[in-house]
Amino acid sequence: MDNVPTISDDEAWRAVQARDRAWDGRFVTGVLTTGIYCRPSCPARHPRRENVQFFADGRAAQAQGLRPCLRCLPDSVSRDERAVLVAIEAIKAAGQPLALRALAAQCGYSPTHFQRVFARATGLSPAAYAKALQNERMTQALSDADRVSDAIYDAGFSGPSRFYAAAGKRLGMSASAWANGGSGVTIRWAIVPTTLGHMLVAATAKGVCRLSFGENEEALRARFPQALLEPGDEAFAALLAQVVAAVESPGNHGHIPLDVKGTAFQEAVWQALRRIPPGETRSYAQIAAEVGKPGAVRAAGSANGANNVAVLIPCHRVIRSDGSLGGYAYGLEIKQRLLEKERAEDKKLGAQDG
Repeated sequence: MDNVPTISDDEAWRAVQARDRAWDGRFVTGVLTTGIYCRPSCPARHPRRENVQFFADGRAAQAQGLRPCLRCLPDSVSRDERAVLVAIEAIKAAGQPLALRALAAQCGYSPTHFQRVFARATGLSPAAYAKALQNERMTQALSDADRVSDAIYDAGFSGPSRFYAAAGKRLGMSASAWANGGSGVTIRWAIVPTTLGHMLVAATAKGVCRLSFGENEEALRARFPQALLEPGDEAFAALLAQVVAAVESPGNHGHIPLDVKGTAFQEAVWQALRRIPPGETRSYAQIAAEVGKPGAVRAAGSANGANNVAVLIPCHRVIRSDGSLGGYAYGLEIKQRLLEKERAEDKKLGAQDG
């Protein structure tokens, strides 16, 4: 491949055949018979392999006399990516949400179009991205600071009232809980038998904070050593019934409330996981691309592994690019059975619709 020594032609061709968006922006596909070049994910009919040449970017392809495809607009990828990076740097420098109109003008887009470009790249709106960054700083500050008052200003909040308002919405626990292992928080829990084995479910007043297989009370206490662990009450029993149904008859279960936390990147990955339709899978590379970080495949895998609520955030729907299952915290047998359950349920619903 011209000027792209780190990507082999065979690897590039496989990406083209898969129309893998993870490779958009990393190279372009030149079709010598038509004189055009495309993104790897171009939806047009695939050319013959012998008619294809790969280039580092549009400029390299244009130097060989090729012109950009009018269907996939390969050069717009780099422009959009640059715009998103400019906006992210501006948000980081400001330390708070910025007006959408100002961000869009800085990047040369209309507000509406820029909102779509940014959300497509990161999985979040510019305002939500800014809040996620602030929440990440808040969580880190709580872990590092000796006093909550120090954390308030270290995280970039203008005062205690804004901090506590954000903490209540975001963390689901008291403002110092993450630094103190759930201090002051009541967590209801139970271990129930399922067709996948014994399942532990734990929840705060906000929502499910842990769903795992094969764990016991000791493992839960290690995660929240200062929390008050109590058996489930009537409200928890109703929530537990929904969780069991989600495992035994998998499908869309976005209505089940969650109490989870992560970095801005982790939360973007978890949102991407929840958008995967039941019964379908995505590769780690596809998830990385969807959250706007096509080169962060390993980081996407780590974010996948940091998920604390199995099934409800369906990390089992992510597989390797070669089609193999990859890893799973609770064993590949459970991962395979979850996928089989979803596909069977999807097939049954399809038959009913037909």
